[in-house]
Amino acid sequence: MASESVRRALLRGLYAVTPDGGDTETLLARAGDCLAGGAALLQYRAKNAAADAALVQARALARACRSSGAIFIVNDSVDLALAAGADGVHLGRDDMDARSARARFPAGIIGVSCYDDPERARAAAAAGADYVAIGSVFASPTKPGAPRAPLDRIAAARAASGLPVAAIGGITLENAPRLVAAGADMLAVVSALFDAADVRAQARAFARLFEPSSANGDDAKAQRRAV
Repeated sequence: MASESVRRALLRGLYAVTPDGGDTETLLARAGDCLAGGAALLQYRAKNAAADAALVQARALARACRSSGAIFIVNDSVDLALAAGADGVHLGRDDMDARSARARFPAGIIGVSCYDDPERARAAAAAGADYVAIGSVFASPTKPGAPRAPLDRIAAARAASGLPVAAIGGITLENAPRLVAAGADMLAVVSALFDAADVRAQARAFARLFEPSSANGDDAKAQRRAV
């Protein structure tokens, strides 16, 4: 397993988040295009899937991420993350708390949604989280009623926690550069990625916002495979 410092250093780039619903074949095809386009992380989010179907999908996505050198995160469920062989889990306010998740998943990457509140980021870091998420930064078609988080909350969350920060909510190629400029380490994207006519090209365009030199990129992929 990679060290904690190495794991956190890898938390940068396009963070593809799967949409709810859809058949397994389509999900895996589009997720594969995201990975081929350069997604650094992929989160499996399937709040409405049956438990057996979710496990099948999550295990398949875990294999795809391992093959591409990306980090695989499961939303909400530590149990599913462990059963699927995921690299980590992402937790919201109604899920297991980060301290308990760390106890259950000591080697896992733990992410925590902090919404528009940097103080949640401070608490998440104290509880053992590896990264935090701020949003909805823009109006989101996935969660239209979500409270909006001003862009300055990204830097505030980083300062409060000392952790990498993922921006989420309503992110498009047009507004994404503003988030990178505001200090976002990761861009968590759902609709603008999975609904694109060419998912691979869209992922590539997002990934280029973080693009290092080709040599560093190869090193990062090698490190991700060690997570």
